[in-house]
Amino acid sequence: MSDHSLMPIIEIKKLGMCFDGEWVHKDLDLTIHSNRVATIIGASGCGKTTLIREIMMLQPITCGQIYLMGDEISKYNIDDIETKRALSKMSMMFQQGALYNSLTVLENVMFPLQEYSNFSHETIKELAYQKLRITGLKEVAYNKYPKEISPGMQKRAALARTLALDPRILFLDEPTAGLDPNSAADFDALILDLQRQLKFTVIMITHDLDSIWRLSDEIIYLSGKKVAFHDSVIKAANCKELPDLYNYFNGDRGLITKAYYSKHGKESFNG
Repeated sequence: MSDHSLMPIIEIKKLGMCFDGEWVHKDLDLTIHSNRVATIIGASGCGKTTLIREIMMLQPITCGQIYLMGDEISKYNIDDIETKRALSKMSMMFQQGALYNSLTVLENVMFPLQEYSNFSHETIKELAYQKLRITGLKEVAYNKYPKEISPGMQKRAALARTLALDPRILFLDEPTAGLDPNSAADFDALILDLQRQLKFTVIMITHDLDSIWRLSDEIIYLSGKKVAFHDSVIKAANCKELPDLYNYFNGDRGLITKAYYSKHGKESFNG
């Protein structure tokens, strides 16, 4: 019997996805291990969001294989029981939170538990409370509707809902978009703290250089329809062999961020 603890949490082999005669990904290989924060970057239109959709089985692939903890999920149909088991291990926080405006914050967090568990109403409510508490959202917001709370509070509520089913993998799409610098730093600190406590894997798309340096264990750079670079942030920032990647980290603003984190390291970040 294989040891799942030694397996990559995600492994992608020779992935290809062709849409309307245009290849978005071709011969893409990628391996991600557990309890890491991996950030996907690349030029607009390179297929970052599409790659996440493929892993989450929301976008059919043309060829290749996708493995989740050693299980080839790309061979399943969307209605297979194996698909539902795989999907229960993954959860996504969308860029704008995607909270239901007709539900209160508490009801939003309860929703996935109501849909995917057989717990009693009281148990679901208590579990939702627990997830809201760990995000630091104040209790006064629990019974308010999303439009009645600030963007920062909405982000925390969305994160609580994303964590409701205790996923092994958390996908984040521009998690700090729309936040001021202080709120973005606080939210980064929250993600980092929860990731370390709960031991989940984060796969993130962001253009925020501060978030990239603060959170990332590794950079996945997409170019030419495949993974052109996969290594640490510092190696990505110093990779002169890939000019576009190098320029991404070494613009006027990027150099300031690079200098700080190159000197102090990720561990210097306290939010």
